[in-house]
Amino acid sequence: MQRLLRIERNTRDLERAIAFHRDALGFSVIDADASPPAWTQLPGLDAAPSRCARLGLGEQEIEFTEFPDAAPYPHGSTSCDIGFQHCAIVVSDMEAAYRRLVVEGTVPITQGGPQQLPPATGSVTALKFRDPDGHPLELIWFPEGTGDPCWKKPRSGNPATLGIDHTAISVADTGRSVLFHELVGLHVGARGVNRGIEQQRLDDLAGVEVDVIAMQAAAHTPHLELLGYRTPRGRVAPPAPITAVVADRVVWQAEAVDVLLEAATDGGFADGVVASGRVRGTTIALLHDPDGHRMVLAGAAA
Repeated sequence: MQRLLRIERNTRDLERAIAFHRDALGFSVIDADASPPAWTQLPGLDAAPSRCARLGLGEQEIEFTEFPDAAPYPHGSTSCDIGFQHCAIVVSDMEAAYRRLVVEGTVPITQGGPQQLPPATGSVTALKFRDPDGHPLELIWFPEGTGDPCWKKPRSGNPATLGIDHTAISVADTGRSVLFHELVGLHVGARGVNRGIEQQRLDDLAGVEVDVIAMQAAAHTPHLELLGYRTPRGRVAPPAPITAVVADRVVWQAEAVDVLLEAATDGGFADGVVASGRVRGTTIALLHDPDGHRMVLAGAAA
């Protein structure tokens, strides 16, 4: 696995999604009329979006696919529920970024504003919230000496938001999830356990104790985090169609995609391969992990 190319999210209203990410989070519009993602052309899939747009923040990208009749984000879902996935945006000035969210009327998850986590979890300051479609997002600030050094490089214009550090998914069994992601080419970069009152406020949950495991490609940032909530235990939702708002996808650039698919199949995850084939001259595969989170593997020429 070489690098995380982008995160894909579904929306019921593309113009609203673009406006929010531009005005509240500082994203730029790379392509307001982007071609549909390559995986939508794989055989056996019925998922043709009405429109697509690609947005950028720093060196990272999010692509939105519009399905006006998409099933809405599940009401009442929480951070520990299996199926939860957030996108963590690094900030240089948490207060400025937070004020911008307040002005935009963002729906918060975190209670009491940004939370500084204890030294055992890196002393980062974080805040979770939702976009207009209900997708969870996170603002995160790294103190000196923590996080990827790229976030401390000087930038023109002194932007409050810098880029995407990771996307995080809640999983039912961390051992099983680590095995799956190792089979498809990622490796464990770090492990930790988050707990305490600040984490409870961050997640808006009581009695939180959560394993956090960073899964990395050759390029470490952005990366994938596995969230294994010991307490409280999350609910398992029924499988969502790929056009649903909750159906996020992480797109990875990989060498030898066929070899990774074979590894997943031989490793006991044959049902995780949804579809694969050649699209625009590149090998593309759509998979889901043991908890239903979706990923796309794209050949190195993508």
